[in-house]
Amino acid sequence: MTRLAVELANTGTLDRDGELVAVFFEEHEVTPPEGGDYGELPDLVRTALAETVDRAAPEAVHRLLRDYPPEMHLSDHDGDWHVHFSRNGTPAERWVGQLIAAKLALVVAGDPAVTLGRCAAAGCENYFVDQSRNRTRRFCSNACASRTTVAAYRARAAKDS
Repeated sequence: MTRLAVELANTGTLDRDGELVAVFFEEHEVTPPEGGDYGELPDLVRTALAETVDRAAPEAVHRLLRDYPPEMHLSDHDGDWHVHFSRNGTPAERWVGQLIAAKLALVVAGDPAVTLGRCAAAGCENYFVDQSRNRTRRFCSNACASRTTVAAYRARAAKDS
């Protein structure tokens, strides 16, 4: 669910052809919105991620919970009982909003299984879910890490010459 939040915040939509979204939507009978339009939800999620990463007051998470209140219930659609935060077949924007609201509330409350971060590369404002072993990831992608390393090398080389 946090990967959904990050993808929505970083891109403004969800790639309905992407593996994660396609599987979630199909499994939960959710139809993606026309043209991938999620209204104001991407901006609200981006603000919520910023507050979470910066450890600021979680006003946007409170707003997510108010505007997209989770409908917590148990489901065994895959044979094992687990918690769901939205009903199957709910319209996509609401379904995604309910899942993200619930998960970000848990993260803000201290879920130790999830670490969120903001890319440290100059000019990149993307967020990521840090699943590294020691939770010290600094970049959203290898491309940003490489670009930063090359820039630092060139700066050192120019200084030395």
